[in-house]
Amino acid sequence: MAASLVPKVTLEQWRAFQAVVEFGGYAQAAEAIHKTQSTLSYSVQKLEQSLGLQVLEVKGRKAQLTAAGEVLLRRSRQLLESALSLETIADNLARGIEPRLDLAVEVVFPYDELFCLLAQFSQRYPDTRVELMESVLSGGHDLLVSGQVDLLVSTVVPQGFVGAPLMRLEFICVSSPQHPLQAMDRPVTLQDLKLHRQMVTRDSGPQRRFSAPWLEAEQRWTVSNLSTSIRAIKGGLGFAWVPRLQIEDELRLGTLVPVRMEEGGRRYGELYLVYKDKDAAGPATRYLAELLLDRCRSMTYAEPVDEDPAQP
Repeated sequence: MAASLVPKVTLEQWRAFQAVVEFGGYAQAAEAIHKTQSTLSYSVQKLEQSLGLQVLEVKGRKAQLTAAGEVLLRRSRQLLESALSLETIADNLARGIEPRLDLAVEVVFPYDELFCLLAQFSQRYPDTRVELMESVLSGGHDLLVSGQVDLLVSTVVPQGFVGAPLMRLEFICVSSPQHPLQAMDRPVTLQDLKLHRQMVTRDSGPQRRFSAPWLEAEQRWTVSNLSTSIRAIKGGLGFAWVPRLQIEDELRLGTLVPVRMEEGGRRYGELYLVYKDKDAAGPATRYLAELLLDRCRSMTYAEPVDEDPAQP
């Protein structure tokens, strides 16, 4: 049974076949890949004998594909690409490059920027699979403490870990233009807010141990994703403090409007980058961390003010 699973054609024979087609003949291919013409001819003959098919026919000095050869050429290219990819993965493993990287990122991080960074990361480490988990408050904290992620981007640094500051985010209290809060003829107070519905993003931790410091309103709708909260606010269903970087287009278009508040309309929160174990981190993990740090240094964000850290 095992013997029947052994391919009848070797990778070298498939490569010889491809080279003859690619370079237009046996002599040209022999010169291009530094093989003798007789070696290439023998390899193609063995391939045809093993398959019981003719894949090439020589017309004049040019080798041309048969109909069967055209089909097999496409598949053989995929086969060689897979073999080369397998060798690359093995080489990466031998050099300590991680086959998988687990990353948790709090939803307040600008995800458009994150996807750009991940695209850049994949150019250098295309064979490292990224597992991305979106977290809120204690969700990322718990994933890191339990060893389920290699890197965490969060407003919360677990005890016993060191977080590198990434950026200070500005949170703005916003509503739709038609919301009653926008019709008031004076600055809105926190007492006014308590009379209206607040959109809250749920802590993604299993025990939901953390909460944002300004959850004041008795009327609340709780959702599991920040983008859902933003959609609800645009629909006039409530208000919330939302990271400016997440709603720049809405603010520009006027589909979301800052609530004109007496105080507390803008709040600020720090984002940190935390390793599970920096000393044990592989080159792919370290490279992604460097990309995050470099990109966040170059991003423009609001200067800190004397208000409490925030989280929607």
